[in-house]
Amino acid sequence: MSNPEYFVEQLCHISNTMSLPCRGERVFVLRSEADLPALSEAVASRERVHLIGSASNLVLPPVLEGFTVLVRNRGVSLVQESGGVRYVDVSAGEVWHDWVVHALGKGWNGLENLALIPGTVGAAPVQNIGAYGVEVERFIDSIRVWDLQRAQMKTLARQSCGFQYRDSIFKRDENSHLLIVSVRFALPVDWQPVLKYPDLVHFEHARTQGEAISAQEVFDAVVDIRRRKLPDPSVIPNSGSFFKNPVVSEHRYEDLRRSHPDLVSFRLDSGDYKLAAGWMIDQCGWKGHAVGPVMVHERQALVLTNTGGATQADVLDVARLISGDVKARFGVSLEIEPVCWDC
Repeated sequence: MSNPEYFVEQLCHISNTMSLPCRGERVFVLRSEADLPALSEAVASRERVHLIGSASNLVLPPVLEGFTVLVRNRGVSLVQESGGVRYVDVSAGEVWHDWVVHALGKGWNGLENLALIPGTVGAAPVQNIGAYGVEVERFIDSIRVWDLQRAQMKTLARQSCGFQYRDSIFKRDENSHLLIVSVRFALPVDWQPVLKYPDLVHFEHARTQGEAISAQEVFDAVVDIRRRKLPDPSVIPNSGSFFKNPVVSEHRYEDLRRSHPDLVSFRLDSGDYKLAAGWMIDQCGWKGHAVGPVMVHERQALVLTNTGGATQADVLDVARLISGDVKARFGVSLEIEPVCWDC
């Protein structure tokens, strides 16, 4: 067992894609599963434990109280191919986009719609990341978690993870003791592209004309779309889409359409409608608008950026102003997508 003191740092700066100033009171860098017992020992008497991958979907405070774990374990392993499915174990510390690229290179298709999403593999199920008509839960078989309280490993089937739109059991405070160690993906051998999202509909048209569409083509298209629409957090600090797209009933959708004929939406299989939060924010005049060091991105109104020196309070103040304007104009409540600790 590794000496936990070797891994623990005090008042360590926690890097995050929003470039918010944040220091953790005590930080444990987890690089190997062999260090998990030492980690449980280190956090045994501490009530607050924060689990962080690359902090790409977090709005962090100046000081993160309690104990913080930075998950940095790595590894990808093909377990088996059975029943037309490839099962692949991927460590939580792997960079998400790197894993998508690796899978595509191996011919393990299915994840291409989720290309270029910031973050780590371990963070993906927490948020149930999704893009262009696909959510990651579709390709998850099971998740291995380390119970920090009981110092033991558990395997949770996909059905036990409570996946919903940008949500899972891992976002609940009562489950903060469950550290995702690895994810087992179930990728179809007989791959079929998902092309129903508006930005990819031209591929669907081509396919109906008899043209073959490859996973590489879908991947390239998604990467191109994201690069055109979304700022690179390494250049312009941001935490990705800041607001969830609200889901409303068909009846509520029809009411909104009568008042707002140009309302942008996406019909779900359930019959409900997902509304484009970015469009509503734009209609309220926020695109490209700044309040202090926080700016709504000029190409994508869903994204809040840090132009320099912003704090958690600055970001949340702007988010509240935006939400208030959308509520006043459309009668729709917006919910922030990133996780916010000590708000």
